[in-house]
Amino acid sequence: MENFIFSLNVTIPIFLVMALGWALRQAGILDGGFVAVANKFNFQVTLPCLLFRDISSVDIQAVFDLQYVLFCAAASSACFWVIWGGTKLFLKDKSMAGAFVQASFRSSAAVMGLAFIQNIYGQSAMGPLMIVGAVPLYNIYSVVVLTFEGRQGQGGRKIKEAFWNILKNPFIISIFLGLTVSYFHIHFPVVVNKTVYNVSQMATPLALVTLGAGFEGKGALAKLKPTLAASFLKLVAQPLALLPVAVSMGFTGEKLIGILIMLASPTTPSCYIMAKNMGNDGELTASVVVATTLLASFTLTGWIFLLKATGYIG
Repeated sequence: MENFIFSLNVTIPIFLVMALGWALRQAGILDGGFVAVANKFNFQVTLPCLLFRDISSVDIQAVFDLQYVLFCAAASSACFWVIWGGTKLFLKDKSMAGAFVQASFRSSAAVMGLAFIQNIYGQSAMGPLMIVGAVPLYNIYSVVVLTFEGRQGQGGRKIKEAFWNILKNPFIISIFLGLTVSYFHIHFPVVVNKTVYNVSQMATPLALVTLGAGFEGKGALAKLKPTLAASFLKLVAQPLALLPVAVSMGFTGEKLIGILIMLASPTTPSCYIMAKNMGNDGELTASVVVATTLLASFTLTGWIFLLKATGYIG
């Protein structure tokens, strides 16, 4: 019972903040305009600040674990290529392929991941390391599959545009800057540090409220079979396949929680924006985002309970 209560205390507060956002939207306090502006603000400002703060504040040379970063990168890559290959073989409606692959493998690691890790361990060095290993690849692979499976063609101009979109991605830029500051031990004036800290403190709660406010319940009913298939891959199949590998390699505690969140957290809402903008199935993507976010309150609680009960996390 103690392990179950621990698991609930980790997951339920996060989903209650999202529920608050949904309730405020239903009450008319928040609206679609808020959701659009807040998503853009989170994507371009608060979340990059959070990533930069967490990575730059860690002595990367002291805590850097190459095996851990490589595992996160390899696991993300394996999930992507296996799901894309399986989609090519088994998905009948090829117009859904790009959206299905992206929604099945890409986690909300930067929002949900850091929220869960902070909820368990507070400030953690392993969260940023998981971000370094996984998030850049999430963005790169998403651009690749949406480019080649999209309905708008596959010309050189589109690939060039995708390349520049990767380079301009705020998450990738913030990770690079954070690693640079940490590696060279660059120190900023107190006023700069406090400003970055204050902005980054908004990231997780604002992102969770915005996720809740952006929920469209009817979206979860669209294209039910592929939605459930993608949700199963995202929340169950990936952690079921790769968590035993992580345990066998000796990852425990903060590292294992980081891996769990990377594999089993809900599909990130930014998938929808990318799918729509690149000529892929936005309706399916929205359905998977809603379904995985709702179902994750149960599946993540179960995974954390299992790891806690078996002694792999403290």
